[in-house]
Amino acid sequence: MVKRNHKYKSGEGSIYLTRRAAMKKLQLSMKDFRQLCILKGIYPREPKNRARAQKGSQDIKILYHKKDITFLLHEPIVWTLRDRKIYNRRIAHARAKKNLALRDIRQQNFPQLKLDHIVKERYPSFIDAIKELDDCMTLLFMFSTFPASKVITRELTTMSRRLTIEFMQYVIAAQALRKVFISIKGYYFQAEIKGETVTWIVPHYFPHQPHRGEMIDFSIMKSFGDFFTVMAGFINYRLYHSINLVYPPQFSHSLDSDETLESEDAFMNERVAALNMELLRTDGSSVAGDQSAEDAEVLEWTGDNEDLPHVAKIREEAQSLRKLKTLFKGLKFYINREVPREPLVFIIRSFGGRVSWDKRLFVGATFDESDETITHQIVDRPSLEKQYISRDYIQPQWVFDSVNQRRLLPTNQYFIGAVLPPHLSPFNRDDVLYLPPEELRLKQAADGADEDEFERLHSKTRADGEQEEEEHISDDEEVGNEQRKQVQLDFALLKAFNDERTDELNSGTKEDEQQDAGEGAAEQADKKGKKSAAGAAKSGKMAVVRGEVYKENPQEQKKLTKQEEALRAKMVKSKHRKLYHQMMEKQKKAEKEANLLKMKRAHIEKEKKREQGVKRIKQRQQILG
Repeated sequence: MVKRNHKYKSGEGSIYLTRRAAMKKLQLSMKDFRQLCILKGIYPREPKNRARAQKGSQDIKILYHKKDITFLLHEPIVWTLRDRKIYNRRIAHARAKKNLALRDIRQQNFPQLKLDHIVKERYPSFIDAIKELDDCMTLLFMFSTFPASKVITRELTTMSRRLTIEFMQYVIAAQALRKVFISIKGYYFQAEIKGETVTWIVPHYFPHQPHRGEMIDFSIMKSFGDFFTVMAGFINYRLYHSINLVYPPQFSHSLDSDETLESEDAFMNERVAALNMELLRTDGSSVAGDQSAEDAEVLEWTGDNEDLPHVAKIREEAQSLRKLKTLFKGLKFYINREVPREPLVFIIRSFGGRVSWDKRLFVGATFDESDETITHQIVDRPSLEKQYISRDYIQPQWVFDSVNQRRLLPTNQYFIGAVLPPHLSPFNRDDVLYLPPEELRLKQAADGADEDEFERLHSKTRADGEQEEEEHISDDEEVGNEQRKQVQLDFALLKAFNDERTDELNSGTKEDEQQDAGEGAAEQADKKGKKSAAGAAKSGKMAVVRGEVYKENPQEQKKLTKQEEALRAKMVKSKHRKLYHQMMEKQKKAEKEANLLKMKRAHIEKEKKREQGVKRIKQRQQILG
């Protein structure tokens, strides 16, 4: 009997499930199914042929891979979610019967989710977890600023606050911070942890304003928060033990006291105070008093540099990084009360500096404003009544720009009331099509410095070579005399040959002038070169022929480029054609955005010049009037 193939029983029709079919197979509600997919890392798939995957349906549906749903059938959390549904029904029944004692007992026995095995399952190695730390820390920093609500519970916000402080303390102790940036979204920080780059955002500190329910689904965010708190706990424990720090760290100020839970200002003050304290190591010493081997180690290479062509670049990067880690070492900063303290304390302490503030307003201060050893005072107001001559009064942007430039910038552009220079982003890629003029100026200045250095080294090398040549000739006088005689003989022969060729060229020039009196200077020169070349070919002698200048036609070049692109598109395989078109569309979109930014910048510069002109005219009128 011949086996019959039924429609949609094989191929894409049999390997995809709709969301409704997946929920029916798992016997879960929409809320529990979403939570389970978030915890397990299951996401919808895009089929190659949607009509076949949806069994002929033309509607756009959410599809999951059948293997992923089958994989969820063996998850222990599924049984916990089912037990939770049963307990919710029992608690509601006890509440309806007004049996408060039974309700409290069932609430205490409510099943709790255990996510330890999921973290180990999703991240087999520690480096895999570090790679996914960006979203984890961004979400936890956001939750740490939330007040308690019905969905975002007090336990979640308290745990987020503690985990974020622990992570920032590790970055300070390990000196892992690399780049910082201020934007409208918040503060961008980038650290290098175990060779991996981790970038996260800390939101600006503003009073919380409740949102409407239809704008943000906090239940989905809570599912991510529950998983990320467990994940961050594992990571912090491993990171602390990697640099011999005691975990959990003991802070001098409690982060979850009754006062901090009631007052947001008190929590922020104790949070910043916890950042300004030293952590204990496993041997009992403090981080500040113990010089790590990494800081004392200087990268040296005694081998042959020719075998390793990139060793010079690696050494320079290592030295630059070593200087960056101690950028603020030996400097003492005092922060005024109007300046946001948390990001500045985190940055200054990450690069070896010491920081304090007014102890009458905030807890955790280490020295007073009257301390004469203070080198910099950070102020964010137009003027200041009392100033000390022994310190620099700067605006907060100086700290961020110095870190990104990897050197202490001059403070004259960051004084109180000064118009600040543009705050450039350090996260620009090399393949970006548009760069601001200020960043181009910095790059040109750096390139110019490199060229000057190269020219200086080149001239020094050339002078050393000439000196060595003179010494060599003076040592070997006999060999030098013979070489001079040979050079003089060759020079005499070359001079006689050039004189002969000059006579031939002059005679040829006279004949050409008689024959072609009406031609232009360029054509005469070309004919001279051709005739001299022909005469040289007949006589068997060498000649110099003048080259022709070829002028490219832009329209022809553009036409050839379009033809080449069309041919390149035809050469792409059919299975890669969609990807190729996506790449081309992305490139066109990037070019369009770059052109829009250039036009916007040109408009801004034009308006600025117009305003300056109007201001100049008004000043002249005031002088004349």
